[in-house]
Amino acid sequence: MLAEGPPSSSSFDRSLPELAPYSFVLPEERIALAPSPDRAEARLLLLDRRSRSIAHYRIRDLPALLDPGDLLVLNDSRVIPALFPCAEPRLSLLLLEEQEPLLWRALVEPARKAPLGRSLLFVADLGKAEEERLTAEVVGVRSRGERLLRFSRPFRLERFGLPPLPPYIRKRRGRASDSSFSDSERYQTVFARQPGSVAAPTAGLHLTPELLARLPHAFVTLHVGPGTFRPIGPAEWRSGRLHPERFSIPSGFAEAAAASRRLVAVGTTVARVLETAPDLCAQNGTTDLFLRPPCAFRRTGALLTNFHLPRSSLFLLVSAFAGLELIHEAYREAIASGYRFYSYGDAMLIL
Repeated sequence: MLAEGPPSSSSFDRSLPELAPYSFVLPEERIALAPSPDRAEARLLLLDRRSRSIAHYRIRDLPALLDPGDLLVLNDSRVIPALFPCAEPRLSLLLLEEQEPLLWRALVEPARKAPLGRSLLFVADLGKAEEERLTAEVVGVRSRGERLLRFSRPFRLERFGLPPLPPYIRKRRGRASDSSFSDSERYQTVFARQPGSVAAPTAGLHLTPELLARLPHAFVTLHVGPGTFRPIGPAEWRSGRLHPERFSIPSGFAEAAAASRRLVAVGTTVARVLETAPDLCAQNGTTDLFLRPPCAFRRTGALLTNFHLPRSSLFLLVSAFAGLELIHEAYREAIASGYRFYSYGDAMLIL
């Protein structure tokens, strides 16, 4: 419903000819349905903007590819179990944000099944033929399938919710090969600590405690919302703005950044925080920044990122950072070399 995944025929707004240069064809077999067995064994394509060269490594090689004085900047947002199976009526529901106790913003599909005043029933299987029930009332109707839900009582997200995996990964569930790993663990960075995202900041999924022990690093927080993965529409293109997402920069970060040689953003979410803040001092805020060509990056010196959906805001961001022609060249090389794409896929380091 939300997170990055293979586009359907209706996923792109064909009324935007401006997006045509950001298209590419991705064979379906290049889409990762499961993570690599070892986070640090994921493949890493190195793209050097100055020499325009491409080389191939593994994530475990990252310390040797960075320079002394580089500071890795990580997004420590934690993915919440926001996918709520609804027992009655049957619909897909994703919790977005708790606006006050028991009052949540949510995305519902199909939205017609959740009109104003509708009661929704959720059932948690506790095992041994026991279950727990929870209800919510639709108390507000917003555009694009958003609803305001007021729950009947306090509840534990972990009891009723599932990891908000992209739809193409959720379809993989139930196959025998799925038992080798847990989505609840692998669709979460090892350093996640601030609950609030409804999709993983996927570039950070590759990093391990052992790697981080060898790399100077610092944290910011950006809670990934649905706007990051929605198709770009005419309104977003005209305004140059995306759906707002909450971010925070902790105390001490500005000093660590000033003492570094270069800020290496781990993921597009971190790049958006670094380029949004008027300074890097401790602060809380929201960002609707749409980084697209030909914008200039003021603070992001290097970028570690996964391979993204064509015509998405994420693909436009990396195109702005490295140049569209060079990004297309890197993506062609990645496809030809068997790299795995999207949330559970491989990564690219842009220097």
